[in-house]
Amino acid sequence: MTLEPNITAPALADPPGPQEWHDIGVVCPFDMALDHELWRWMPQGVNLIFTRTPYYDQAVGLGMAEEISDHGEIQDAVRSLVAIRPAVVTYACTSGSFVHGVAGARNLSKAMLSAGAPAAVTTSEGLLMALDALGVTRVAVATPYLAELTDRLTSFLEQGGKSVVSHEGLGLDRDIWKVPYAVTCELIRQADRPDAEAIFVSCTNLPTYDLIAHMERELGKPVITANQVTAWSALRLMGREAVGPEQALFQTTES
Repeated sequence: MTLEPNITAPALADPPGPQEWHDIGVVCPFDMALDHELWRWMPQGVNLIFTRTPYYDQAVGLGMAEEISDHGEIQDAVRSLVAIRPAVVTYACTSGSFVHGVAGARNLSKAMLSAGAPAAVTTSEGLLMALDALGVTRVAVATPYLAELTDRLTSFLEQGGKSVVSHEGLGLDRDIWKVPYAVTCELIRQADRPDAEAIFVSCTNLPTYDLIAHMERELGKPVITANQVTAWSALRLMGREAVGPEQALFQTTES
C-alpha cells in the first residue's frame, strides 16, 4: 500500500543512543522459563539480552547442575553476547553456580570475564552479596529441589560464612516454573525459624516476584530470592538500582 501524495509520514525520533540505554547479558540454562520475571526488576534504560546453555536430557538434580556449570559452554554463551557490548554479564542459575562451592562460583565469573564480559557475576555470588548488604549471617533456605541439591546449597552458604538454621525443599526434579505462589509461600513458612534473620528462596526457575513483599510483611524479615539477587547484583555492578516496591533488599541498599 502506498501513501496518498498529500499525506506525510510523522517525524520519528532516533532510537536511544548508547549513553541512554544499557544492556545486561544474561546467560541462563536451557530450561529457563522466567525471562519475563527478571525484566520486572529492571529500571528504565536497562535492557536484558538472553542466551542459553545447551540442552541436556536430564532431570533437575546434582548431575544436571554439574553439566550446566561447564566453563566452555558458558564462555561460548558469553561470546554470543559480547557483540552487543553489554555493561555486565550474569549467569542466571543458582544450582549451576553453587554446585562447586564458593570457589566454583567465583571461577565461573572469571571464566565469563576471560570470554570477554566487561563485568560478571553469578546468581550464587549475588546471593552472598545480598546477605552481606542486609547484614545477615543466619539464614533459612527454601528450595524446590531434591535433597541432594538443597544440601549442596547449604554447603555453599556455609563456605560463604553464613549459618543455615533450617532448610526445606519441594523435592522436584522438573517443571519448577509451574509451582504456584501458594505452594512457595507455604514452603517459606515451613523453612522459617525464629533465629533466621532472612529466608532465601532458591532457583531462578521458581516464580517469586509478587510474593516477596507479601511474605516479608507476614514474617517480619527479609525474603530474598534467586531471580531477585540475580537482577540486583547485575544492576549493582552497573551502578543502577533494581525496581522492587517494598522489597527489603532494595530498601536497605537504597538507604
